[in-house]
Amino acid sequence: MADWVAILNFLSRWALFAAVTYKAYQTKDKGWALLSIAFFIDALNIENYILTPLGIKIPDCVYPLASKISDFYIGLLLPWGAAHLKNGKTTFRHVIYLGTIVVVSYVWLFLLAINAFGDNFAVNSSVPSLVLGGAMIYAGYVLWSNVVSTRLWDRLFPTGLILVGALNLTYPVGRPIEWYSTMAFFLAALGRLSSAVGALFFVFYPIKEPEYSAKVKTRLIPGAYIFSSMEKAIKKLGKDIVSSCVAVVRMDPEKAASAFHGDSVVFWVTKAKDGIIREEHPRIIAIEPQKLGILQDLISKELEKGYKRVYVDALEYLKNEMDFNTAMKFLLAVKDIAISHGGTMILVANLNAFDEKERKLLIKEFGEGGL
Repeated sequence: MADWVAILNFLSRWALFAAVTYKAYQTKDKGWALLSIAFFIDALNIENYILTPLGIKIPDCVYPLASKISDFYIGLLLPWGAAHLKNGKTTFRHVIYLGTIVVVSYVWLFLLAINAFGDNFAVNSSVPSLVLGGAMIYAGYVLWSNVVSTRLWDRLFPTGLILVGALNLTYPVGRPIEWYSTMAFFLAALGRLSSAVGALFFVFYPIKEPEYSAKVKTRLIPGAYIFSSMEKAIKKLGKDIVSSCVAVVRMDPEKAASAFHGDSVVFWVTKAKDGIIREEHPRIIAIEPQKLGILQDLISKELEKGYKRVYVDALEYLKNEMDFNTAMKFLLAVKDIAISHGGTMILVANLNAFDEKERKLLIKEFGEGGL
């Protein structure tokens, strides 16, 4: 392998670690923290071409076993962090999956320690490569679907991870083949470089709010507004409120797909489904009303990407499914998050569905100029 390929691979690992670590510091998010740990281990992976330039030599007698430990560590941390970024927490199902990785890792390392497979390189490397490759592909998929924007530079982040993950799946069979391993190392270097470049752009050059159309007479001032209908909100604030926004709605996905435009992210509050409903823009994600804490975290993550408008029309439903105080606590938290990001929150609600005390509180927090 050419020296420059090894150097490129080495530097791109550290660049990726630096970008993700800064993101973890910036957001104080557990998901990013877990990813930063994984990328640190990856940057100091027990591979000769990484450690030799640093003057570090792993004894040949322990190298076959030691080189697999980091694969399992990364294979555990990447899906763990990705699950936090996607859901805001890890569920019992995630614990089962991650626990399975831990058990499989221990059993496989035990088998390697007793030399159960002899010098069979393909078998010795099969499970570690499967765990590592699968973890990278899953993390890349989550970043692509739930985290990074559609901007080309940002997309390089998950694309590079998926490429490197796919190459790792071929490692047990391809590594002994000289021409293939040379090509694979080169492609892995390109994959890591693209991932590092994408991460740097995503973290240090986030997407900016699109300029308001010249046709919009009213420029939105950071704050909160309440309206009795979407039509009234658009009439007073302009069509931009439903373009490139974060929406929490009760309308069905088909109607939401036509109502919101641009790079909008729509959270459909429903008990019927859970998860991604529509991949193309506007992206639509179903979430249960009982998961308001997770929804709040997801909205916060979208605002961190550069969105400036939050549109909510699910208050009546949340009141019926939960209670008014719980729904109001959620609204106020989202309002504070939006304003802290220099954004605007638009609440659409029928005040006739609330008692006098509730109406007064809504008007106090969101004004009455749009009613």
